[in-house]
Amino acid sequence: MTQSSSENPKEISGEAKTEPAITPERQQAENFSVSQLACAYGGPVGSGTLRSTAEDFFVEEQLSFDLTGEGEHLFLFIEKRGENTADVADMLAKIADVRQMNVSYAGLKDRHAVTRQWFSISLPGKPDPDFSALPDNIRILDKKRNNRKLRRGALRGNRFELRIRELDADIDALVARLEAIKSGGFPNYFGEQRFGRGYGNLSRAIPVLARGKTRRKSEGMNLSAVRSMLFNLLLSKRVELGRWCSHPLVGDVMQLGGSSSLFVAESIDAELERRLNGAEINLTGCLCGKAARVMPVADAADFEQQALADYTFWINGLQRCKVDADRRSLRTTANDLQWEFQDDMLVVSFSLPKGSYATALIRELIR
Repeated sequence: MTQSSSENPKEISGEAKTEPAITPERQQAENFSVSQLACAYGGPVGSGTLRSTAEDFFVEEQLSFDLTGEGEHLFLFIEKRGENTADVADMLAKIADVRQMNVSYAGLKDRHAVTRQWFSISLPGKPDPDFSALPDNIRILDKKRNNRKLRRGALRGNRFELRIRELDADIDALVARLEAIKSGGFPNYFGEQRFGRGYGNLSRAIPVLARGKTRRKSEGMNLSAVRSMLFNLLLSKRVELGRWCSHPLVGDVMQLGGSSSLFVAESIDAELERRLNGAEINLTGCLCGKAARVMPVADAADFEQQALADYTFWINGLQRCKVDADRRSLRTTANDLQWEFQDDMLVVSFSLPKGSYATALIRELIR
């Protein structure tokens, strides 16, 4: 926002604004950028523009379960343009005359996109509300009752269709890169949107980690950003070494493909490598916190400790905040990956499992 005067109100009142001290952790937060993470296939092969318009970035949720058609929870399949998920949930709560906590959604979706996602509203003993007051950029595509609310993460995945305009790239090289991603997957980085505008969620997490507990629900998002930063840094180091989808370390934690089942590779043999190369299993990295159900051992444990040795403030803070540790696959795959060229535009479509970011795929193609 542009101010009409250069005078600072706090300075006028004698309250000079104090800038936060430049501590090592604040410097780490300010220096972190997704753009600096290692690429798996040698870096982008050209340039282009994504999100010239909202229609250039289309995403549609895929639920992990079937709706029953009856029950106290009204499910709405909504298409929105230029709105974030939380704001739409607030609108639905007001129209339905329920508290915000009675409106649920499976995940957050971008504002600068056309997105189709599910919401549920708890309406025990109540009829379906009249949603005709919703603005034109929010459309209800389907609605159905269910006997349980929609919970966070209750998705099979998301389907994307992206348009990259002003494409400037060697087409043969770009096709080769797309083929490589189709067969080998790509690093499962968290995208920039995970960190808030200007990566501000990381800086906002510092006082929360220092005190060792959250006071507001929004602070949980800041802690999630911290875990995402640490995971991305660890994954980037493994990408640099060529150990993100093959060449495991003794003691690595493996995840069965398409499952949450984990096991520790206490030894490395040809069969394990074969299963990795065929994406039957994936290597995992730490989502830092306390008391993970499965932990790496031996060489893999040493590697993770050394890779994040400079980030003990963040790791210890997550543990003090009692954030549960977990594991995340280092590789993700784009199902049904297809593409076509239209003049100076690339249109690419694919499906990703829940929690994976389309922008992590695009960064392997263009800058």
